[in-house]
Amino acid sequence: MKYFALFLLLIITCSVNLLAQQNAPQTSLAVKGEKHLANIKQLTFGGENAEAYFSFDGKKLIFQSKRGEHQCDQIYSMNIDGSDVKMVSNGEGRTTCSYFFKGGKKVLYASTHGGSRECPPAPDFAKYGYVWAIYPDYDIYTATPDGKNIKNLTNSPGYDAEATVSPDGEKIVFTSERDGDLELYSMDIDGKNIKRLTNEPGYDGGAFFSPDSKWIVYRGSHPTDPALIAKDKDLLKQHLIVPTVFEVWVMKSDGSEKHQVTKLNAASFAPFFTPDGKKIIFCTNYFATDAKKRNFDLALINVDGTGLEQVTFNESFDGFPMFSPDGKKLVFASNRNDAKPGDTNVFIADWIN
Repeated sequence: MKYFALFLLLIITCSVNLLAQQNAPQTSLAVKGEKHLANIKQLTFGGENAEAYFSFDGKKLIFQSKRGEHQCDQIYSMNIDGSDVKMVSNGEGRTTCSYFFKGGKKVLYASTHGGSRECPPAPDFAKYGYVWAIYPDYDIYTATPDGKNIKNLTNSPGYDAEATVSPDGEKIVFTSERDGDLELYSMDIDGKNIKRLTNEPGYDGGAFFSPDSKWIVYRGSHPTDPALIAKDKDLLKQHLIVPTVFEVWVMKSDGSEKHQVTKLNAASFAPFFTPDGKKIIFCTNYFATDAKKRNFDLALINVDGTGLEQVTFNESFDGFPMFSPDGKKLVFASNRNDAKPGDTNVFIADWIN
C-alpha cells in the first residue's frame, strides 16, 4: 500500500509538472532586441513547416509542411493556437503557397500532382549551387477547407504558383512562366480575366496585396548584366532560378507605378504590408555576418524605402511573416528553438508597434 501511494504521488507530480510546462510562458523563444514581438508561441514542432497564412477571420492558419509518411511538402490547416491540425492537400505530388479565400469556403494552393503523383526530384546543388526548383507541373488548385472538391484554377504549360487573394476578395495575384519568363499576373477569383502585371527580365513573385487591395508588394530579381540575364534564361530552361539577390518592389494592383523599395543587394523576400499599409515587413539576409549569408531576419521598411529596421535577431532563419487581419498578431517561420539543426517551425506573436 505504501509503494502504491508513492507511485500515485509520483504520477500526480509528473502530471502537474507536465501541465505546468505546457502552460508556462515560452519566454525563451524571444531574442534580445525583438521589441516588436511579445508572447511568442511555437505552433509546430519538428520537421519543415513554413508559409503559414491567416484566414480572413483570423481564426485559422494554412501552411505547408513535410511530415509523416510524405516525402515532400503537403498543405495543412490549424487553429491559431496550433490545435486541430488537418491535411488539406491530397497527399500527391509536391505542394506550396496556400491561401484562404475570403469567406473561408475555399482555399487555394499550388501542386504538381497533375503531372505526377510522386514527389518531383530535388535540384542538384552539387551541379548548380544553391538554386530553387521551378517545377513546370505546378498548377494552382482550389478546394474546400477540408481538402475536398479539388479543381484546377490554372492549367497552363509551365510553372503557376505563389498565389494570394486580395483583402476585398475580388482578385488573385500569382507567378507564372506561361510567357517564357517568371512574371506576375492577376486574375479574378474564378480564374478568369488573367492580366500580366510585370515585364522586366528576371524573376517576379511572392506577391501580396495591401490592406486596401490597391497595391501589390513583391520580390524581384532583375539583372542588367547581359551575361547574368543569359545565365538566368539558361537556368529557367532547366526549371531553376538562383535566389541570390531579390529586392522588394511595389506596384498598383493593375501593374502601374512600379517602383523598387529596397536597394540592399541581398536576398530580400516574403514581403507583406503592415496593417496601416505604410510599411513593409520582409525577410532578408542583409544583416547577416556569417560568410555564407545564411542568417535571415525579419525587417521593416517604409514604402518609400526609408527607415530600414531589423525586427528579429535570431541567429539562423526567420521568414515568411504575415499580420493577422486585425493587425494584432504576426505569424512567421523560424529555425529558433529547433529540436535538431534545420528544423523550421511556425510561430505566432503579439505585434507591438
